[in-house]
Amino acid sequence: MLMYSTCIFCNHSLGRNEALEIFPVGRRISFDAAKGRLWVICRKCERWNLSPLEIRWEVIEECERLFRDTRLRVTTDNIGLAKLPEGLELVRLGKPMRGEFAAWRYGDQFGRRRRRSMIYTTAGVGAVGVIVIGGAALGASLGGGYWGYSQLIRWVMNERIASRIRHPETDEKIKVQLKHLEKSRFIPTGAPGEWELHVNYARGWSSGFSSGSGETLVYRGEDAVDIAGKLMARANRSGGSKKTIDQAVRRIESVGDPESFLNEAVRESERLRHEKAGDNPKKLAKATAGSLAKLPGDIRLAIEMATHEEAERRAMEGELETLETAWREAEEIAGIADSLLVPVEVDEFLDSERERAAAGPRIIVPAGAGVSAPGERFATSGGAGGSAPGTDDNPGESPEGGDEVE
Repeated sequence: MLMYSTCIFCNHSLGRNEALEIFPVGRRISFDAAKGRLWVICRKCERWNLSPLEIRWEVIEECERLFRDTRLRVTTDNIGLAKLPEGLELVRLGKPMRGEFAAWRYGDQFGRRRRRSMIYTTAGVGAVGVIVIGGAALGASLGGGYWGYSQLIRWVMNERIASRIRHPETDEKIKVQLKHLEKSRFIPTGAPGEWELHVNYARGWSSGFSSGSGETLVYRGEDAVDIAGKLMARANRSGGSKKTIDQAVRRIESVGDPESFLNEAVRESERLRHEKAGDNPKKLAKATAGSLAKLPGDIRLAIEMATHEEAERRAMEGELETLETAWREAEEIAGIADSLLVPVEVDEFLDSERERAAAGPRIIVPAGAGVSAPGERFATSGGAGGSAPGTDDNPGESPEGGDEVE
């Protein structure tokens, strides 16, 4: 393979990767499919090493495929960064991909939760049934029978710890129980795109069970997004079906990005609360509708997805800013290098490859297949409106080869 293995600026090794069999050089690779550029970024001096022209196209196509299929990635208007499980980092330049939200990324996770929840639920119901039947046989069945036992189990389950979170003012670790999620909610501040997360909790513990009156912690900004993600993972402990996951994905895609969806989810939470309690302040304070635990299942799953995406975006956006600055300098150099002493045939080849990539796949239609533009008919030497080649009116008149249809 015609590619250097050391940086042309600092002579440091560019490293190797196992993700690109046809291009095993480098641990961070940048590519621009529209312009036909491919660089290996030195991890020591962070300079961009332009690859030889003749090896780029196949590598760029493979990089595009890997970038699209990678779970961990973030994209801005001009540049995207993806981290492969193998460790290779891909920097994609140019127009961003469609803002898809890969359901398969969360499908396995939510599916496992759902199956585990069903197993636990079945086991719990069986245990309750044994207790009730046994108690009745001994004449010691408690009043309420199955309903009483199921309520007891529900109470015990809700007393469990949902998460340990940081106090917004003192950094003290606060234990939030599952039951508190029914009174924890998003609250709009009134300013566009701004909201707070109000988390209910109780002070005082005895053998794992809380006592004392409920109190509220208020989180804002990035802290609110992070805490919401932790608590939603517990609110979604039962996972979701494929249908619910697909609905959650569509909710995010319909508004464009995770940040916009979170704003939409806050408005929906408030709408549900007012729909249930009206405008009565006392009823609004007690209402559980629209709380973290009582939101519709697809919205809860979508919130968990969105908070994770936002956390990843923040973690990677600093790298994107640095990369974008370096890219603009490297692109200027690459433009000069690619056009320097390049034969006309190479320029023509580059233009044809760019056109092919922009136009997509081409279909070769055999002669006489009857394909024409909408509203048109095949024309023969007799003028417009003549019969198609190969018909009874023109026997044997069929051009050689085929028609190429874009």
